[in-house]
Amino acid sequence: MPKFDNQTVELVFIAVTALAVLLQGIVLLFIYLALRKGIVSLREEVEDLRASLMPMVENTRELIDNSRTLIDNARRLFVRVAPKAEQAASDVARVTRGLREQTEELESATQEILARVRVQTRRLDAMTTSGLDAVDRAGNYVADTVGRPVRQLAGLVAAAKAVVESLRGPVREPRQTRFSNDEDRFI
Repeated sequence: MPKFDNQTVELVFIAVTALAVLLQGIVLLFIYLALRKGIVSLREEVEDLRASLMPMVENTRELIDNSRTLIDNARRLFVRVAPKAEQAASDVARVTRGLREQTEELESATQEILARVRVQTRRLDAMTTSGLDAVDRAGNYVADTVGRPVRQLAGLVAAAKAVVESLRGPVREPRQTRFSNDEDRFI
């Protein structure tokens, strides 16, 4: 059986500790990469959502502005045409009511779209929050999982060091007891 001196034992313990630290570093690197990938993906999803909703909202706003402009123009026309014929005024009033209803429908549709955007934003916020909470729990779990064996290993290393130190100490010779009667006798 090979003999292990203190340097060999210390070298083995240092190597094991270095491997544990390296393993912990690798696990933390993978966690970092996974978080980074998740955040990039989440940003892309938000940008896609924003890119798909914002043109629709802008188009709806333009349509409402154009409708209001059309209503204003129609009112000016009515002022000029009203004295000429009552029948034309009633027809124009009917058209105006239709436009007003359509504008109200457009405003209602815009409000629905904005409500849906708010709901999707809340949903996205909830998804982001739950994802980050899961990452936090995973980080705590990994820290506990890796930390506990490292602490146990440190305890074992301390115990081994204490054993080695106690074995390494000077060897004491047993004491000889002296009796007063023995001093007088010399052979």
